[in-house]
Amino acid sequence: MALRKKLCQDMNLMDPLNTICWRHFSSKVDLKKLRPMILKRIENRAKDYPLPRMIPVAQEVLNARAILYQGISTLLKIFPISACKFCPEVHIGEKGHLIKTCWGYRRRTKNHVHEWISGGLNDILVPVETYHLENKFQGIIKHHQRFDFERVPAVVELCWQAGAYMHEDSLNSGALITNGVFGGTDVHKIESLSPNDLNLIANGTLRAWETLRFGVQKLLMVYPAKVCKYCSEVHVGPSGHKARLCGVFKYESWRGAHFWKKAEVDDLVPPKIVWRWRPQDPALLLDEGRDYYGHAPAVVDLCSKAGANIPTKYFCMMKVDGLSGPL
Repeated sequence: MALRKKLCQDMNLMDPLNTICWRHFSSKVDLKKLRPMILKRIENRAKDYPLPRMIPVAQEVLNARAILYQGISTLLKIFPISACKFCPEVHIGEKGHLIKTCWGYRRRTKNHVHEWISGGLNDILVPVETYHLENKFQGIIKHHQRFDFERVPAVVELCWQAGAYMHEDSLNSGALITNGVFGGTDVHKIESLSPNDLNLIANGTLRAWETLRFGVQKLLMVYPAKVCKYCSEVHVGPSGHKARLCGVFKYESWRGAHFWKKAEVDDLVPPKIVWRWRPQDPALLLDEGRDYYGHAPAVVDLCSKAGANIPTKYFCMMKVDGLSGPL
């Protein structure tokens, strides 16, 4: 026993870290006294936000979002899209493809041909909503409080917490789609647009898409956001809410608490990847050539059909110079 005690003392003398850890675990901490200190620290931390240098970034993201919504709504008047009736699949074109990737209603089947219907704006720009907080460091939303807070677009909530100036139209995605003027062209006279005007709208919309995603990426480095690991729920704030809604937006029938993790750009601005038709492909994409066809975000594919200049970072995904599939 004396030998073991002497060995422990020698180890502590050789490694000071062991002594620190030993003292840490042997000491008792009164959590009741520590809790007010933590709450005060959180309250003081809220005074440092919003950061002045991030306010222009947030305002730029809001402006790009407005341009994006108006641009996509304008292009959809000319280029129709198809959406599957039973799954989230989208195809840019009047007729859908024949690739067997349909999940079926509530994922009851798989590898089936899609049943196509006419698509809309929400099929291209997937709406992602979150709770609108009164302030960044307010208390966690409980389950019984889930109807006391307004649901707003996640990007708008992120920009609001970053200090951007918001008006009432920004709180609703549909409010951005007006009958006004976009790029100097009346929306009601879209069919009479010249190729140059159409190209101008497509390039402006694509630039707004890239600005939106890049701006959200910069904001997420400063302002945290959470996403559920098992469903599409997003919460903008340092910690997630406690509303037991997990499983409502998927095929699960149970309602449980969310399992939060760090949110990325794709969680707030989903890219909505679609199959892309190329000049070397058949008029209707077949299931036998699915290994040859390329992909692209729906916004990028729609803008490319209007004549926009596609950034080179998408070329690999789109398989621009790839081989054609079997006919």
